[in-house]
Parts: sequence; C-alpha cells; structure tokens
Amino acid sequence: MRIINLGILAHVDAGKTTTVEQMLYLSGKLRTLGSVDKGSTQTDFLAVERERGISVVSASADFEYDDTRVCIIDTPGHMDFTGEVERTLAVLDGAILVVSAAEGIQSQTERFWRVLREINLPTVIFLNKIDRTGCNPEAVLKALQTAFSSAIIPLNHCYNAGEANASVEQCPLSDESILELCESDSGLAQKYLDDENLSAQEIEVTLIRQTAEGRAFPLVYGSALGGVGISALFEAVKAFLPFKPLLPEGAPTGIVYKIEHTSAGKVAHIRLYEGTLRNRDTVNVYRVNMESTETAEFSPEKITQIQKVSGSKREDIGLLRGNEIAAVCGMTGAKVGDMVGRVFEQRNIRISEPLFLFRVYGDAGKERELIQAISELSDEDPLMNYEWEPNLRELVIRVMGKIQLEVLEFLIMERYGLAITFSQPSVIYKETPASRGIGLERYTMPKPCWAVVKLQADPLPRGSGFQYESAVHVSVLQHRYQNHVATAVRSAIKQGRLGWEVTDVKFTLIDGEDHKFHTHPMDFFLATPIAVMKALDDAGSVLLEPLVKLRLTADETFISRIIGDIIGMRGEFDSPVISNGKVTLEAIVPVSASMDYYIKFSSLTSGRGIISSDFHSYKECPLELGATATRRGIDPLDRDKWILHKRGAL
Repeated sequence: MRIINLGILAHVDAGKTTTVEQMLYLSGKLRTLGSVDKGSTQTDFLAVERERGISVVSASADFEYDDTRVCIIDTPGHMDFTGEVERTLAVLDGAILVVSAAEGIQSQTERFWRVLREINLPTVIFLNKIDRTGCNPEAVLKALQTAFSSAIIPLNHCYNAGEANASVEQCPLSDESILELCESDSGLAQKYLDDENLSAQEIEVTLIRQTAEGRAFPLVYGSALGGVGISALFEAVKAFLPFKPLLPEGAPTGIVYKIEHTSAGKVAHIRLYEGTLRNRDTVNVYRVNMESTETAEFSPEKITQIQKVSGSKREDIGLLRGNEIAAVCGMTGAKVGDMVGRVFEQRNIRISEPLFLFRVYGDAGKERELIQAISELSDEDPLMNYEWEPNLRELVIRVMGKIQLEVLEFLIMERYGLAITFSQPSVIYKETPASRGIGLERYTMPKPCWAVVKLQADPLPRGSGFQYESAVHVSVLQHRYQNHVATAVRSAIKQGRLGWEVTDVKFTLIDGEDHKFHTHPMDFFLATPIAVMKALDDAGSVLLEPLVKLRLTADETFISRIIGDIIGMRGEFDSPVISNGKVTLEAIVPVSASMDYYIKFSSLTSGRGIISSDFHSYKECPLELGATATRRGIDPLDRDKWILHKRGAL
C-alpha cells in the first residue's frame, strides 16, 4: 500500500477544517459530517477550538482511499499559531493549500505559499467557497497565477459561481495550461509546436513530474461546505502528489515533530522515515543544535505504547513503520525537533517569531504549579519561550499575539485549574554589535579555578542570526572546554548590554587556556559570559525593532487618511492600487507604533476595511524611539557578585 503524509494549510476561515471533514466523510472514515460552527469536526476537538471555531494545534486523521492511505494533518490558520505549522511542515510529503474564492489571497496564504516553495513541497491548491455570494473564482485564479506562479493549472471548470447551486465539472487541460507545462518541458514543447497530437497520458505524466519537482501546481475548484469538488480534490491528491511505500526495513530513523501532554503522560508524535519501532523498544534520541550542527549526547528512551491518532481518538497499534506517523508514549525526555534512531539532515523551517513579551501573574503560593504548567505548554510550543526570575519572582513569556494569550489562559485553567492574568504587552526588541569587539576574561582566582577566554564579536548582515566558531587549536584549549565555551556563549547572548537577545552576530573564540590541575568543569561556564559582555561592551550595541507588513483594503475615499497614519507610524509604503472604488496598500511599519492600529483602522472604515499583518524583519532603531530591557538576574560584568553567584555562595 502507498502512503502519504499530507498537510492542509490555509488562512484562517478559508474552510480548511471543513475540507478535511469532507475528505474524511467521502473516504468512509466518518458516518456523519461534523460542523465547525457546531464544534463537532474531527480535527478541532479541543474545547478551546470548539468554542472559538478555529484550529489552535495541528491534528491528524488517517483514512484509506482505494489502494492508498492518507495521513492528513490539519494545521492552524491563524498567525498566532504558525509555530504549529512550522513543526508540521518538517514531516510532510505533500500539501493542500486552501484558498477562499471569496476573500482571495490573504496574508497567511502568502506566508504559507512562500514557505512551501522554500522547501519545494509538492502542492495542490483547493479554491474553496465557489458558492459564496459575490465570489469571483476566475479572478482569484488569475491573481494566484500572477502573484504565485503562472504554472497553477486548473483541473476542473466552475459553473454558477457565487450561487448556492455552484458546481464543478472535470475537463481536459486548456491550451493555456498545456503551454505552461511546455515552458518547462522542451520535448513536450517541440511536439506541441510540430502540431503533433499530445495524448492525455503524456500531459498527465508531465504534470505529475512537474508537480513533484515543484514547477507546476494543480488547482481544483470546489465548495467544502457543500461537498462540491471534494472527489476531484481526492483524485488530484492521488494522481499528482508523491505517495511513499512503507519502509519497515533498516535502522529506525525519524523525527519528533509534536509534543503533547495527555492522561497517559508525555506523548511524542513521530514521523518515521525507515525502520520499525514497537511497544517496549528502547531507541536512542538525539538533540541537534541547528546553528552549529553539534550533536548533543543522545539519550535512550523506552517506548511504552504506540498509538494511531485520528482527531481525539487513539488506538494502540504497537507498531510504527517507515513513512508512517504515530503518537509514541513513554519518551519522557523527548522534545520537538529531536531525531530518533540516528542523526540525519532535516528541514529547518522558520515562519514565525514571537513579537510580544508578557509577565504572567497567578495566585499567591501557586508559583511552582504555574511554572510547571507553563513549562509543559512550552514543551508543546517551543516558540513560547518562558523565563522565571527567582530574585524578582517574575514569570515572563514570549508569544505571537493576543489570541495566543487568550488560548493560553483558557488552557491553563482547563488543564491545571490555575487562574492567571497578564501584564500589558512589551514589544520584543533585539540588539546587535555596532562594530567588532574583543572580550578577555582571566578567571584564575580564587583557587581552585583556571579559565581564560578571549572572544571576538563581529556584526553580521540583518537576518543572519547567530554564528559561532573556534579559531583555537585543541592543543591550546581542550575540546571539552571549547564545547563549554560554545554552550555558554549561546546562553549569554539571550541578554545583551541593552537587555535584549543579541542577534546578527558572530562570536569567534580566538584564545583560551585551561590548567592541568586547577581547572574545574564549571570554570568556563562562569568565565565565558563575562568575556561575552566585555566583547559587547567593546563593540557597542545597536537596538533592533521588529517590523510588520500591513496589507490594508478600504474605500478609496480613505486613502489620504491611511497614508497619513502610516507616515505617523514611521512606516514605508508601496504605491496604492485602486480598483472598483477600493484602495489596497501595503506598508512596512514598526510593531511598537502599530499595536493599536487595527482598532483605529476598523473605526475609521466603520468595520468595512480589511487589514492583515505579517512579520517582516528587524531593523535598526534609535534608542529614544525604542526601549531597553531591565536585566534579569546578575550582570556578568558585576564580576565579584557573578562569581559568588556561579559558585553558589549567594
């Protein structure tokens, strides 16, 4: 049997979950259709999802269709939960991108398309909601071909668009579509130019190949709510996306892409690429630092149970084979991104970045329970970083936005019975060195200790992140101590001289020294942060502020007001596009200046305007227009206090 792990992605409310529901129903997996509005769908099973009518976590369901098996993963469409999409994309064989024929291309549509192309994942497009009043499927198709790819190939025709009786009909590819395929196939193009008859099989084989190569993208019209076009979507998936054989042979090789906590304890969702895992097996799990490709020590994990998951239903199957996905119980030390069985090259995908920092407040005397709850939820969503500062007794989290915060509050009450509140949001700035800086720390007193660290910090172009290398030979500084330095640098840059994470920087270890008798295993963990701070002090720091890309659509009479608002927010914008009395404008604005603009824009347009946003980048910001952060914990440059703290004397 052939198998495919298929992701379904869409902007929120484009009809993604309803599409999954119809696919499960058509396959015979479901006897009755669920409804998003009624909170009864298979893949939106959490109470918070049913209450809000949106997906907040990825959920899988599997079914068989003819001689094929599909494991479909329904992903969240709201921008606050794109971390779930990141983790899912790492394990997919193909994707369905759902686009609304009523709303057209939206911010998340663009974002998901961009990342699908970056990882070159074969994709079928489902143009949904063709029965929505006022929709224009043909115009949306043209917009997709213009904005995304001219090789988006419609497989069916749409009739009575915008009416309740909208329908579709399968049809041969148009001459325009065949010409698009010829653009990437010289053999097919020559036959076409020579007026040779191209058989349906030749055209289909070409489309299959170009879809697999990420050069063509089949499109199906339909209405998920009405069940229109679902069978055509099934056939497109079966014909054009890459199915894999089961691969039970070989050494187990897989990846953990999702963590959850259930009544059975910690559960790791694993995509296995080859080999077999069984209940009661022990398997090595590896943690790899993607920035340095250094492999941490592996840990053996005991499997207690392997479950097949379909929505909220779980079944003990006892067996996981290559190219299958399953939930594995018992792996208490596993984290998202861990490699199972052995280390291998994997997709490193980053779509989103937390932009806001909140302080979390709970009931007095419940701090330990609250930290445990946040820790478990951070396990499930690694982008939701948290820090507990015991001296200030302060718990801080980083999140994407307000909806994620509201869901977090709901989950903590539902799961742990803890009531929490949050501070007002703070924008997450970053910082980077202004120039090259050198930091030297000689930690040789009071004995016994000996660690000499000399680091060089260099600024990198925007978007480079963090880099580290050692220019010191192991004959000068032992390899294990060099590893200690590398680890300590990564930890130290979480707070720079302005109090923010340091990015777009390269640290180079240019000298070091240990002592045969006096060096203690923890000495380089103590000395390195001091050297890091000295290097940053020497370099000077530049504040970086986050920017978002806004896309605004409103009546053209508001154009001057909107442009004035963007200028007032220190924004930059492209030339407005005016069509049919509407103006559409794209702008890049600082997050700090635009936090309340969504409410203002809605008020300005009496709720009839459309605004969407997407994280854009970080950019230099004058200190007087940004913000520094209060340092959490002891500053390593307060050397005496830092040494006492690290030696446990405070």
